[in-house]
Amino acid sequence: MLQITDKIAIPDDAVEMEFVRAGGPGGQNVNKVSTAVRLRFDPARCAALSDAVRDRLSRLAGRRLSRTGILTIEAQRFRTQEQNRQDALDRLAELIRAALIAPRPRRATRPSLGAKRRRLKTKHHRSAIKGTRRTPEDEE
Repeated sequence: MLQITDKIAIPDDAVEMEFVRAGGPGGQNVNKVSTAVRLRFDPARCAALSDAVRDRLSRLAGRRLSRTGILTIEAQRFRTQEQNRQDALDRLAELIRAALIAPRPRRATRPSLGAKRRRLKTKHHRSAIKGTRRTPEDEE
């Protein structure tokens, strides 16, 4: 059971883990032992998540979400299976916690009267500066 918050927990059967060989440091051991973890999680089949959280999770996941909707996290930061397993679970929990936070709705605002006046004053000032650069017209 992966505890996300006080009220939300992901059951163990919703998370599938596969151990594969990892690249990087490890000497000869890296060719013999499968220490990297490939974690798969299907948010659509998880009843603990609401529809809004699933949508935000799919947006946050980006390339980690496959076309079939499976979230894949690969962890090979550490040299032991257990550390990589915990790292993958922690990353999944962080991603779900980030998806739980609903974005604040944007309220449309208008510029104040003072802001409009300041903008027009600076435009007029720039126009006057550029006007002095023009060649004088012949007066007849």
